[in-house]
Amino acid sequence: MRESNVDVSEDRPVFAAELTPHRSLGRKGFRVLLVLSGGICFLYGVFFMATGAWPIGFFFGLDFLLLYGAFKLSYWSGKAREEVSVSRTNLSIRKFSPRGRMVEHRFNPFWARFRVNRHEEFGITSMQVTGEGRGTDVGSFLNPDDRESFAKAFGGALATVKQKL
Repeated sequence: MRESNVDVSEDRPVFAAELTPHRSLGRKGFRVLLVLSGGICFLYGVFFMATGAWPIGFFFGLDFLLLYGAFKLSYWSGKAREEVSVSRTNLSIRKFSPRGRMVEHRFNPFWARFRVNRHEEFGITSMQVTGEGRGTDVGSFLNPDDRESFAKAFGGALATVKQKL
């Protein structure tokens, strides 16, 4: 027979993780890349303008602006993150967009199912948590190695919670 007193330890997280997209080029590397590519585009642009092929010079400027814009967009999208926590009474997935908007998905850990889709060549292609007629993707922006380690740790934590009936 179970005691009627509620154990406070049931609300402590058994598992907690913050998932963030990986960016292989840091801020310093970004600056170095921009200086090098800007210098090359400027030199070739000036050369082509001086030799009379002025439209090509403008295209070098356009190339540089597109490169800058693509990296800025990539860094902006890197602000997205997910916070995942599992306790005996709650499974919470909080998703933060790059703009800072937060959407929270809560599941009962005993009813939640963790589904992992795998491809023979690429490894894990997607991960979902479903339960009680609802579901959400988890870690869609992670690289394959991070997906593997997260799936192992999260799946283990969910199984541990379910065993402690």
